Amino acid sequence: MDLKMLLVFTAFLLHAALGFPIQESYGNSTATTEATEITTQEDIYESPLPTETEFEDEVIFNRILKVNKDSSQYLQEGDIVPRRTRSAINCRNCKWPQSSDGIVRIPYVLDPAYEESHVKGIHEAMAEFETLTCINFVKRETEHDYLNIKSADGCWSHHGKVGGGQSLSVMKGGCMWKGVIQHELDHALGFLHEHSRSDRDEHVKIMWEYISPGDRSDFRKFENSNNLGLPYDYSSVMHYGPYTFTNTTGKATIVPIPDRSVHIGQRLGLSNLDVAKINKLYNCSRCSTIIDGISGSLRSANYPRNYSDNTNCVWLLRTRSRKIILHFQAFELQTTRGCQGDYVKVYDGATKSSAVLMDKTCGSKIPNNIVSSSNLMLVEFVTDGAVTASGFQASFTSVRIQRRPSIAN
Repeated sequence: MDLKMLLVFTAFLLHAALGFPIQESYGNSTATTEATEITTQEDIYESPLPTETEFEDEVIFNRILKVNKDSSQYLQEGDIVPRRTRSAINCRNCKWPQSSDGIVRIPYVLDPAYEESHVKGIHEAMAEFETLTCINFVKRETEHDYLNIKSADGCWSHHGKVGGGQSLSVMKGGCMWKGVIQHELDHALGFLHEHSRSDRDEHVKIMWEYISPGDRSDFRKFENSNNLGLPYDYSSVMHYGPYTFTNTTGKATIVPIPDRSVHIGQRLGLSNLDVAKINKLYNCSRCSTIIDGISGSLRSANYPRNYSDNTNCVWLLRTRSRKIILHFQAFELQTTRGCQGDYVKVYDGATKSSAVLMDKTCGSKIPNNIVSSSNLMLVEFVTDGAVTASGFQASFTSVRIQRRPSIAN
């Protein structure tokens, strides 16, 4: 059996085991969403990687460095516009203000040079902050302090709020990846690169012999950084890659310790700890989890015991280049008219503005399998202050599925 036939046969077995067709209706659901039904092995085949993961084997910061090598902007650590020496987390007046409702609204304006696809990409990167944290990026009206997001010569940002119309560059020719945009936005929120933490020497070893003298300042450590009481994050969107600024091909500049095999750097966007750090620095009250991988599981808090009242939690399921199949194994929620009390809702993307795959669903009927149209799916769980139940348990897996394009006669 040749490789192509083996792939087709394997995908077909997975298709059969997961019990398609995909959902068409839900008990106790306020609405239904029609999904593409995958019916034969002819519909399953290897498809090109989505645009978002075109460089999935490249760490985000390495992409930034490649773009910035020709930038005329003077930058520290590869992409930070210097202003004054300070620790991002300890500085005064460098955080964006929080409103009385707990939301941190950051005004911005976009360069008119951006085309529709660029604007869409920036908005999608921003929307994940809103979904997972209390940070909201809002179009500027008359605010004095705001982000002036423009397509300048590179991917770079100021460090925290500096006042006025502060520039943040995501060049449309090389910075239009979600993880890159989120990296620069995170700088603007007040975060440094992860390897600059005061405790970094407990977690990584800097290989100075493979770093040229002119680049060594980019590996400086901030002795007075406040690490928010959260662990070092090897997979942060703010972490350098292992070979960043190396002067010797194949020789790493950053080595995890004590386990050299630990992966460092990020390819897809914000990590769980990135989200936790934002929420802690800005006193956000958010229940949000990112689950990366080709498979995984999620459940309501306390399952199989009853869940809590008045909660609102989201899980962002994220794979690298595959569609996601969500399978509920248990489902027991309070039943209300139109599921206006407790409910689970599933979105076809990373934010609540994405298309709905499963509208508000409650009761005790286990929903059918749900499939996303991309490598992102968001699961939302909301409860009120009334009766509770045992909640839900679900698992997900991923597979490359795409309809074979028709061939004209």
